Amino acid sequence: MPITLLWAVDVYGRVYSLSTAGQRWERADDRLLELKRVTAGKGRCWGIGCDHHVYLNMMPSETPIRYREETYENQRWNPVDGFTDTLLPTDRWPWSDVTGMNPQPLHSFQLPSHSWEWEGDWYVDQSCGGEPSQTGGWEYAVDFPANFSPDKKWNSCVRRRRWIRYRRYIAQGTWAKIPLDSPRKPPLPLCDISCGGWEMSDHSGRYPYLWGVSQQGQVWFREGIHPRVPEGSGWEEVEVPKEVAQLSAGPGDLLWGLLWDGNLLVRTGLSLDSPTGTSWIEVESPGKEVEALHVAVGASVVWVVTKDYKVWFRRGVNSHNPCGSGWISVGGEMMMVDVGLNDQVWAVGEDRGLYFRMGVTASEPSGNGWIPVSAQWGDNKEIIPPRDDCEFSGQLTEASQGSVLSCTDSESEVGPAEPQSSRNDTPVLEAADPSVVPLGGADTPTLPLETEDTHVTAQQNTPKPFIPASDSFINSLVSDRDKPSTPQPSITELPQEEGRDPSPAPILPSPEAVGQDHPWSNVDLEAQSAQMSGPTLGGSSAGATYDLGLESSQAVGEADGPVWAWISGGGCDVDSESHVSWLSPTGPLTSSLSLTPVQSAAWSEQQQPQENREETSKRPLERSNSVWVRKGSLRWWRDWKPQRWVDVGVALEQSTKADGKKDSIFFVYYSQYDEKKYLHVFINEVTVLVPVLRDCHYAFAVYTGQRTRQRWPLVLAAQTEKDMNDWLCLLSECCCECRGITGPPSRQALWSTTTKGDIMVHEPSFTLEAPSNTVACDHMFWRQVPGHLRCVESNSLGLVWGIGWDGTAWVYSGHCGQQPTPGDAVQMHQQADVRSVHVYENQRWNPMTGYTDKGLPTDRPMWSDESGLKECTKGNTHPPSPQWSWVSEWAVDYNVPGGTDKEGWQYAADFPTTFHGHKTMKDFVRRKRWTRKCKITLRGPWQQVPPIPLSDISLMPCLAQSRMDQVPLWAISDKGDVLCRLGVSPQNPAGSSWLHVGTDQPFKSVSIGGANQVWAIAKDGSVFYRGSVSPQNPAGECWYHIPSPQRQTLKQLSVGRTSVFAVDENSNLWYRQGLTPSYPQGSAWELISNNVTKVSVGPLDQVWTIADGVPGFPTETPGAVCHRLGVGPMQPKGQYWDYGIGGGWEHVTVRGNSAEAPRTPHPPLAGPPRSPLPPRPPTQANGTAVGV
Repeated sequence: MPITLLWAVDVYGRVYSLSTAGQRWERADDRLLELKRVTAGKGRCWGIGCDHHVYLNMMPSETPIRYREETYENQRWNPVDGFTDTLLPTDRWPWSDVTGMNPQPLHSFQLPSHSWEWEGDWYVDQSCGGEPSQTGGWEYAVDFPANFSPDKKWNSCVRRRRWIRYRRYIAQGTWAKIPLDSPRKPPLPLCDISCGGWEMSDHSGRYPYLWGVSQQGQVWFREGIHPRVPEGSGWEEVEVPKEVAQLSAGPGDLLWGLLWDGNLLVRTGLSLDSPTGTSWIEVESPGKEVEALHVAVGASVVWVVTKDYKVWFRRGVNSHNPCGSGWISVGGEMMMVDVGLNDQVWAVGEDRGLYFRMGVTASEPSGNGWIPVSAQWGDNKEIIPPRDDCEFSGQLTEASQGSVLSCTDSESEVGPAEPQSSRNDTPVLEAADPSVVPLGGADTPTLPLETEDTHVTAQQNTPKPFIPASDSFINSLVSDRDKPSTPQPSITELPQEEGRDPSPAPILPSPEAVGQDHPWSNVDLEAQSAQMSGPTLGGSSAGATYDLGLESSQAVGEADGPVWAWISGGGCDVDSESHVSWLSPTGPLTSSLSLTPVQSAAWSEQQQPQENREETSKRPLERSNSVWVRKGSLRWWRDWKPQRWVDVGVALEQSTKADGKKDSIFFVYYSQYDEKKYLHVFINEVTVLVPVLRDCHYAFAVYTGQRTRQRWPLVLAAQTEKDMNDWLCLLSECCCECRGITGPPSRQALWSTTTKGDIMVHEPSFTLEAPSNTVACDHMFWRQVPGHLRCVESNSLGLVWGIGWDGTAWVYSGHCGQQPTPGDAVQMHQQADVRSVHVYENQRWNPMTGYTDKGLPTDRPMWSDESGLKECTKGNTHPPSPQWSWVSEWAVDYNVPGGTDKEGWQYAADFPTTFHGHKTMKDFVRRKRWTRKCKITLRGPWQQVPPIPLSDISLMPCLAQSRMDQVPLWAISDKGDVLCRLGVSPQNPAGSSWLHVGTDQPFKSVSIGGANQVWAIAKDGSVFYRGSVSPQNPAGECWYHIPSPQRQTLKQLSVGRTSVFAVDENSNLWYRQGLTPSYPQGSAWELISNNVTKVSVGPLDQVWTIADGVPGFPTETPGAVCHRLGVGPMQPKGQYWDYGIGGGWEHVTVRGNSAEAPRTPHPPLAGPPRSPLPPRPPTQANGTAVGV
């Protein structure tokens, strides 16, 4: 780690530096130097003097700083004198710059300041264009201006040569005054400066930018700072909309300012090409009623201190979003903060001690606590602790007194007045060592506990002294007006040597001091007036005898360590992993504790014996708010046309408050036309995180309520599967944390699956079905459960079954509704699934060659998907995602709906129409489906139930308070057999064996509802009701045929407590009317909607569906979760639809949600209904029930 410096200024203007390799504060060599503020950068430190001039301290280095001055001597040839400096009136100057536009005679060059000296005299550059020349440095040309060359020709009428002189910067390691601008008016007086911007160039720190603020509120920018010109060349004013009080520039392109009204100002558009930026944006103060006092900026962080000394951290700040997104309160009471290298934070506490924010990393930029900067001071080895009070003794030096109280003109460089010129011996109160927790262990001296009575009386009558809190004279005058003036006992001085205990002298200001006028001093006039009117000490006289200590080298306030006013860590290269001695305090306060100045004062008030300190130090200190950040790089599917993948940076920022609550924001940073922009998503607004299939990328989609309504998710892709899973897990954990969701899904959860096979769960509230407090379907939060299934069914007893795409049955082993103990964690099993990928070979018939792959220009591609809209060949078709792998070769698929001929062809009159398996005279097109199997293997909380593959499954729904020894479970095998599972219970969710239920034809769907109602659909679309099903007779006795809706073929149904809904092959949703306990078959079918592919009816007769599409979004991928609203005892069909998450959803089940909700009339939504309902639903009459 390189050796760097930490800079600080005390309230008397003295400048100190602390090396990372040292242990002691070092005061600047110039003892007459008084600075108000400093700002450090790499290898340099700037400061503002009490004379309002700007000072610069360049760190010494082995490479000297040299600057080359050059000028050109120009001559013209004439027939009489040859080449001479007598030029034509239209020519350039005889001595000029390289352009010839500006005159530059040798005597016009002057040193810019006393910090430079000439290295030698002027000399001629003997090289021409970098090559040695024998012409004495002359370059010839036809005329001015033209291309010069060292070769003299017959037509060379003009010539020039370059003169060079070097000057060297000699003020390295010292504080040098920056010269005033000439001829432009300088921006004096300045009240604040800030150095930054070096990371916009080469990160070396050699090209920093300097910003300044004048006392009139103007903002200035220092031009021309260069490695060879460290002072810069001039000031440029930057327009601001309001008066600015303070500025802070980060090492990158961040610049924040503090306004006079307490709000904040952000500069945008900062770049290497535009170092002064383009525009300003105003940001409100963190506190609603408290104005900001100080702002500090880093590479990607912003810290603010308000006037109540509270510290705030700005979230979401970076080059794409310089304004950030919100404020986070951070523990500690500070007067100012500074952000240094690596975004490390330094601060001056309210007790005037120096503090460092520990735990600041790239992933946790707000850190986790404050520790004091515990460096040694002076010639002794005492450590400067944080101060809990600012008290003074009467010891001072006369020279330092003049330094503090002197007032010089802003343009003069005269030092403090001589001691003999003072009209009185006014004492300046000096800070004594406060009572704080010692950092040095048992070696720390303790204060005497007993004093003489006279001393006690004097201490009680001594008014509290004043320590300057600001470099502003007005602020110094009014800083203590709101504070009650209470007597403060003085503390005796610590013994300087062993066995020596000097008695402290009483403190009393002389009357003459009050009458003096010091308009720019750091002395509080009100405090001096209060001291003058106070009682005299000792009762003898108004005067006192003082030990002026003229032989001592310590100045005012130095005896017990400085009283700090400012700190700058811009040049101090430390981080959370650095091992710096003065950032590793020993003794009771360890670096693992979070320390604030208020807590420091509380510790110091505990007057406990030394043997009890260790026990006290183990008391936990309150953890302050913190911010945690995870950054990375992903690819983003751009929201606008032309849509394409764009490389973006992403960041997840999570803030933790003192009460443990967490709030997170997800940022996406991108560039458009070289302009930095960003998107942000509040984690508490995320509704689902789901993997998606996009161009064989490891992609996932982020939905919010707004993006769900717009049907436009935020799609991101990672480079590897691990990166995608890491981000999904991280985002999902944050989403669950902010909603208080932990552990496995509850028994009341809603389950669903996507067309990709992902399993999603929603934790419902008790008011999910309440008409007055219904949760909007697009605001429901779905979280992913590990595994891969085609469909899933559940009930309120915690039983969950699922079926894979290959027909394998699985049962959930994650203990629904129970919190797993450390010894009983969720059991993860290996799960595999196989599905088929299809492509279609298309052909058209022509009279010459018969069926051929030469189609019409308007035809679909000859190799396509089922819709014919996308070209898919065997070669360019891949598994659904990189997680899948091929397990077979391409083969003709003969199991196609509609049948095929012996070669696998299906025929039709044209594209697209219904295909059939035999050729007719009117069939001019045909197609063949090719299939290939792929396999995925993963781990999830699912246990396989062998050995029969299934196509449908149904668990009997029940109320939450129900108790059942065995839960009825019905299923359909992949061959169409109806099965009943025996022995299923919460203790044995997988059951024991299958019971075959006889049928005369294959079935494709089955559902069991309340009171053991079993309905099923045969493969030909016929509907059947199973009679006499009971716990004693779980398989029932016979099937009753129920007529289907006219000219419709049903494919799936769901039975609730008292209602039955069914879906046909044309996506129509039907409701069965007339169901009663005495006539459970019902009487007729009523059409509800024509936009449903799957339906699920819950134990409370609630209705949820998978909609085929969303009205108003024709290009949306089929499959959206939809909730039927207005369902009640008097309105079992419901009234209207609420569309939720969609675009690729395959299945949903609500059969586990049995939480009763109050039944009240649901207020109708404004506007037309969202479901395309027919004006008057037709009714299909029921026929006679026939036993089969």
